[in-house]
Amino acid sequence: MTSPLSAQRGLGIFLRGVAMGAADVVPGVSGGTIALITGIYDRLLAAIASANIDAVRFLLRGDMQGAWRHIDGAFLVTLLAGIATSVLLLARVIHWLLAHHPLPLWSFFFGLVLASAWLLRKQEVSQTRAAEWLALGLGVLLAASIGLAPATSFIAGPLGLFLAGALAICAMILPGISGSFILLLIGMYAPVIKALSTLDVAAIVVFVAGCGTGLLGFTHVLNWVLRHYRRLVMALLTGFLLGSLVTLWPWQAVLATTIDRHGEERVIQTHPVTPSQFAAQGGDAQLWQCLGAGLLGLGVIVVTQRRGGVARSSEEHP
Repeated sequence: MTSPLSAQRGLGIFLRGVAMGAADVVPGVSGGTIALITGIYDRLLAAIASANIDAVRFLLRGDMQGAWRHIDGAFLVTLLAGIATSVLLLARVIHWLLAHHPLPLWSFFFGLVLASAWLLRKQEVSQTRAAEWLALGLGVLLAASIGLAPATSFIAGPLGLFLAGALAICAMILPGISGSFILLLIGMYAPVIKALSTLDVAAIVVFVAGCGTGLLGFTHVLNWVLRHYRRLVMALLTGFLLGSLVTLWPWQAVLATTIDRHGEERVIQTHPVTPSQFAAQGGDAQLWQCLGAGLLGLGVIVVTQRRGGVARSSEEHP
């Protein structure tokens, strides 16, 4: 059980939730990565995993306070409030930027992911253990292969939204794998962002229900795996994060398109090209804007990590 949150600690948890929510909206950045580099990842997993039979026993005995303390309720509610606030506020902004300024936006995403991967490798991957480097290399190859493959079509309607939520939340809780990236690969990123940006309540409820189902089922498995194979798993996930940079590279040439059920053309496969190749094909490379946006993304992660380290230190030594 954990002690109640002070106002200062509560604000720190809320702001980390805001950062996690912002990351979860981004294809390629994981809220789990933000939780890890700001020092709350293990507490988050423990809190979610504590929603178990013991919590039910507290409730059956009518001990609401005991159940609340058992699941670290103050921490979870504060963190989730930050995540929800960020997702709802940023979804509309990102939806607009994807339509009007895609290259600088993808550059910003690229910088975020590159810095996150560098920090994860520094913190979680040993420089001397060959097995961990092999796992990292496998993660790079896997993510790059998935990213270069054609986007798959997914189940339409409420069932598709529910399953997409279950898949996405499993990725969101993993450092190194982005739930938004998974949504992008299965062709559900645009529908989910649209639902969030337009406040389509029915679609949001179905998606959130899928997220809750996937989260409760997956967290117990992840807890066990990380307890027994943490270094190898983190190396694999770091590699996956690095491999996703292929998909996030701003300058892409279109290889294949399809016509969706609304009669609109949709890109289903691209491959990365140089800015000069992109410009030669008639596009505006926006090199300086993209460079600035990429550096901004790098800076955001570095500042988040440093502030998270300071906050973690102050909590450990009040």
